Amino acid sequence: MASKKETLDFVLNQIKGIENISSRKMMGEYLIYYKSKVIGGIYDDRFLVKKTNGSAILLPDATEEIPYQGGKPMLAVSDIIFDEHSDNAILIEKVFEAIYNDI
Repeated sequence: MASKKETLDFVLNQIKGIENISSRKMMGEYLIYYKSKVIGGIYDDRFLVKKTNGSAILLPDATEEIPYQGGKPMLAVSDIIFDEHSDNAILIEKVFEAIYNDI
């Protein structure tokens, strides 16, 4: 099942304060880049990030999900309630930075 552009737009709107973010459509899904490195994506309308040592520490309660058949487990960021007026945006930026440094 391909992801909807609206899902990508929603996620990008929620993380709009984070610099150096870009996205790219790939085979019906969307890859999310941070400082030109793939850190996650939108898979079946789910926002997932790479599971690394740093992201696992910062998101201890995030569920692991498989992005596509044969893919490695990723962490579901959809579990985090996005609210630009809370610390979640700061947490997401820390997660992106941790993944960037781990890969």
